[in-house]
Amino acid sequence: MKYWEAFCIFFKIGAFTIGGGYAMVPLIENEIVDRKHWMKQEEFINLLAIAQSSPGVLAVNISIFVGYRLRGLRGSLVTTLGTILPSFLIILAIALFFHNFKDNTVVERIFKGIRPAVVALIAAPTFSMARSARINRYTLWIPVVSALLIWLLNFSPVWIIAAAGIGGFLYGKWKAKKGGAA
Repeated sequence: MKYWEAFCIFFKIGAFTIGGGYAMVPLIENEIVDRKHWMKQEEFINLLAIAQSSPGVLAVNISIFVGYRLRGLRGSLVTTLGTILPSFLIILAIALFFHNFKDNTVVERIFKGIRPAVVALIAAPTFSMARSARINRYTLWIPVVSALLIWLLNFSPVWIIAAAGIGGFLYGKWKAKKGGAA
């Protein structure tokens, strides 16, 4: 039963989320952490960090990791299928009928109206993750500088992630040394 339930949750999220993987994050978190209590928020945030660091599409990555955490390999297959099947069916339907409504001004206006909502759906998990990561006034500079480096100076996110990993490792070593000396 949990397989079917997980499939339905990820299918619903995949079908009704416009804006890609980042827009799915708060919906997945709400279902898996808040409603079903299948994992704790900290564990979800860790899986999200791994999914973001892995190559591939975020929505598929997070569904793979959550599914695997819930039910192993079969769970990851079920949640991944639930995530990608709606998009596949929608794109197939659009491809079949696109020529009928591609120049329709109503459809164009609908998509223009959806864009601001998509921005909000992408911003929401950012604030949720900041709270879960315990970002405070002393650490706020890290995501701000990282975002500015990527946005303004076109730094590769790979270098930001590598620098953050090395920085975290060195900080951990320093804290351990400082704590051991006291």
